[in-house]
Amino acid sequence: MLKLISSSRIHRAHPTVLRPAHDSASPLLRLLTSLGGLSWRNTNVGGRYFFCSDSGDASDQVVDAGVKAPEDSQSKASAIVPTYPRPEDYLTVLALPLIHRPLFPGFYMPVFVKDPKLLAALQESRERQAPYAGAFLLKDEPEADPSVVSSSDTDKSVYDLKGKELFNRLHEVGTLAQISSIHGDQVILIGHRRLRITEMVSEDPLTVKVDHLKDKAYNKDDDIIKATSFEVISTLRDVLKTSSLWRDHVQTYTKHIGDFTYPRLADFGAAISGANKLQCQQVLEELDVYKRLKLTLELVKKEMEISKIQESIAKAIEEKISGEQRRYLLNEQLKAIKKELGLETDDKTALTGKFRERIEPKREKCPPHILQVIDEELAKLQLLEASSSEFSVTRNYLDWLTALPFGEYSDENFDVTRAQNILDEDHYGLTDVKERILEFIAVGKLRGTSQGKIICLSGPPGVGKTSIGRSIARALNRKFFRFSVGGLADVAEIKGHRRTYIGAMPGKMVQCLKNVGTANPLVLIDEIDKLGRGHAGDPASALLELLDPEQNANFLDHYLDVPIDLSKVLFVCTANVVEMIPNPLLDRMEVVAIAGYITDEKMHIARDYLEKTTRETCGIKPEQVEVTDAALLALIENYCREAGVRNLQKHIEKIYRKIALQLVRQGEMIDATVSAQNMEPIKDKVDSDELGQNTVQKENSEVVEGSNPEEVGETSDEVDKEESNLSSDQSQSLEVAKESEDDKEIETKTIEKVLVDKSNLADFVGKPVFHAERIYDQTPVGVVMGLAWTAMGGSTLYIETTLIEEGEGKGTLNLTGQLGDVMKESAQIAHTVSRAILMEREPENPFFANSKLHLHVPAGATPKDGPSAGCTMTTSLLSLAMKKPVKKDLAMTGEVTLTGKILPIGGVKEKTIAARRSEVKTIIFPSANRRDFDELAPNVKEGLDVHFVDDYMQIFNLAFVDEQSQNTK
Repeated sequence: MLKLISSSRIHRAHPTVLRPAHDSASPLLRLLTSLGGLSWRNTNVGGRYFFCSDSGDASDQVVDAGVKAPEDSQSKASAIVPTYPRPEDYLTVLALPLIHRPLFPGFYMPVFVKDPKLLAALQESRERQAPYAGAFLLKDEPEADPSVVSSSDTDKSVYDLKGKELFNRLHEVGTLAQISSIHGDQVILIGHRRLRITEMVSEDPLTVKVDHLKDKAYNKDDDIIKATSFEVISTLRDVLKTSSLWRDHVQTYTKHIGDFTYPRLADFGAAISGANKLQCQQVLEELDVYKRLKLTLELVKKEMEISKIQESIAKAIEEKISGEQRRYLLNEQLKAIKKELGLETDDKTALTGKFRERIEPKREKCPPHILQVIDEELAKLQLLEASSSEFSVTRNYLDWLTALPFGEYSDENFDVTRAQNILDEDHYGLTDVKERILEFIAVGKLRGTSQGKIICLSGPPGVGKTSIGRSIARALNRKFFRFSVGGLADVAEIKGHRRTYIGAMPGKMVQCLKNVGTANPLVLIDEIDKLGRGHAGDPASALLELLDPEQNANFLDHYLDVPIDLSKVLFVCTANVVEMIPNPLLDRMEVVAIAGYITDEKMHIARDYLEKTTRETCGIKPEQVEVTDAALLALIENYCREAGVRNLQKHIEKIYRKIALQLVRQGEMIDATVSAQNMEPIKDKVDSDELGQNTVQKENSEVVEGSNPEEVGETSDEVDKEESNLSSDQSQSLEVAKESEDDKEIETKTIEKVLVDKSNLADFVGKPVFHAERIYDQTPVGVVMGLAWTAMGGSTLYIETTLIEEGEGKGTLNLTGQLGDVMKESAQIAHTVSRAILMEREPENPFFANSKLHLHVPAGATPKDGPSAGCTMTTSLLSLAMKKPVKKDLAMTGEVTLTGKILPIGGVKEKTIAARRSEVKTIIFPSANRRDFDELAPNVKEGLDVHFVDDYMQIFNLAFVDEQSQNTK
């Protein structure tokens, strides 16, 4: 088709040197090279070929090439270095497996040969002047995906294939390849012609017999073939415009291929495309030139689409980068212009201005020493570089220091009545706390100003210590800030870090002042009895300065390093156990004890506060639920005996959640019923019409039968009218009646409320947790009820004593029940005191001297300690010794000495509440606790017979003599 002008002389060791091409180039090559950027320069090295035609008219040459230039000279068309014997003489060749792509005629391909025997055979063939081998594409494994690129592990497994196994994995059609060079294990191959494997000759290295394949005959003048080839060339031209890689392929290809015929054009397009190996192998195996051109056209079209996508991606990225660079340059220019015109200042000037503007309104109220530090730091900031670390430290320091509310106070409320209403609105009871806050307000009103105080609220969990703090702040019209010190082990949390540390921050009090914006907030320090102590210091000692009224006027934070006035701050601390607070810290606080709530108080709290809040939270209306007083009382006594109301709140929430679920389910059932009823009105109407019509017809027949024939005609018209009126009236009346009945039924279902009573309380909260603390209705001999105090409130405590054995001189006492050291000492004292009293009362009774006794305090799993059970133990021992039970419904508490004196105890309210819960009628307290009992609310003392004693003999008379006199009566 196209002629190749080559050199007449051939050299074996070097590539062929070609003559320069004529000015009139081949139309195909001229088209490709002009659009692809190929050079027309002649070269003496590399064996470069140029295509030319005898005609000067390139357009006509494309059409007439097949007629004027038949392929009559094969030697003229071949530009590959010839060898002897000729390539077509090789019918047995070494088989080289190709992993990734097949080798097309006219193309170079480097192949790595890992098999040493195969490599040696190739080297030997090249040295024998027979540098040819067969290159065959390797088939994929059956389960492999041909579109997925194989990994190095797969390549290693391919290199391990030998002999028959390798032969079965090779495609039948391959390429006769000339061995151009060998460098180590890399073999450079040049494709010549197509081969087909016929049989295997040897296995190691794999040698096969081949047949040389030729293209099928085709008509060079066929318009379809020409059109297809021109479309391939046109597509290649478009791709060459965008891909420099393809231009390199064209330059390399023209060095080794002579005539650019239709078959070679198809091979060229398929070889340089990015198609997968199976598609390329399909082109290699196709011997029909037209079909091969069609396959190649599909591949180059895909390459064209890929090139377009690549170009669009590159263009989008370039636009994005150039746009960002342009914006950056414009912004920098704008900054420079504004700075020159004075419209904008630099960062340091802006920061300095911000800090000065922040401190200016407070300059008159700010202490002079703080103003001096601020001015010095601002001057220092101007001298520092913005990139230095000291600059950021100074900036943060000024940010904190200028943000503090120096001299800014909130307007306090001195209205005692308003404060009383606010406190009562939020909390029921807590009279001592409310009274103390009202006293604080009254003092502030008389003085005209208020001072800070340190109040500590102590009591069991759930009694409202933390929540009352927020109510106090609202009553005083002060800002509220809370922080917990439970488990706090770092002093820096209280007093701040040094500024030199990375990430340094002020302490909690400085953070508090910045957050609230006033210098007189109410600060709630929660869980102060649970302070920790670690390697970073003792926070309890750090709190000494904070909570000391004489020192906190000049509180020094490590970060700010300037004195701060905290004398106007009202500190409210909370604690469960006051004894856990260090004594120096406790000495600085005014302790207000909050005891547990009794049943009546819990009823009020549950009804007025908890139930209302929970009902709103659950979205339930008051008319939908009714919780009876009996249910609440049972809930308090059998489920929530704790001193606080937190557990009671949880149970009430549990009840209302279950009620909400019931109401939702009930509403869904009602909706389903209404929707079902709305589907039947038409059917009901038809039935009612038929019913009315039948009734009228029956009446008409009766009338007709009982009348004369002449009257029938007149009557029939009247009957027809009456029939129509009656049927419509009856149907309407039936519909109205049915709708009213349905509305009543739905209304009844909707109005039905959920009733929670004592009988169904277990359905909502489960089985009762607590049972009666009272084990005995009438305590037997040797058993006495005592009263104990716990962190959860008060409880009753039984002291049980029994006789183990009697014998001369066996008087001993065994103790069980997890008793602490103090309680064990109380038991020994009680044993001594009871022995002395028995000797005095019954000198002849040697019970304690000859009896081995066992004293137990249930429950055994609960640790117990304290001296207040001394009188109870003494009474238990005497009851066993005299074989007399104590008075019914009697409970006692008090520490006893060796001389029988009764010393005061703590937790009077809690113990009184525990006694009422156990239905105790008579209580014995030490005389020193009379004032504590008198301060109790009347509803706590109601119905109790309380005796105050100084000496144990008074208890003896109350416990035994009264019982003896009653028995005598």
